[in-house]
Amino acid sequence: MPTIHVQLFAGRTLDQKRALARALTDATVATLGGKPDSIDVVFTDVEKHDWATGGELWSDKAAPPVAT
Repeated sequence: MPTIHVQLFAGRTLDQKRALARALTDATVATLGGKPDSIDVVFTDVEKHDWATGGELWSDKAAPPVAT
């Protein structure tokens, strides 16, 4: 069965990763069939200075304004 690779910015909690792993596994079983224990989910935490979109590092992007 499939291995699902998830790349995301570092900082997610273990509970968030557990919930996402469960949701991805459930959706994969519902869509493709198979058993949950045959589905792997691999998380890769990426620092914002190691990820760029449109030629700009995420660490260089301006923080959104704080609502007051």
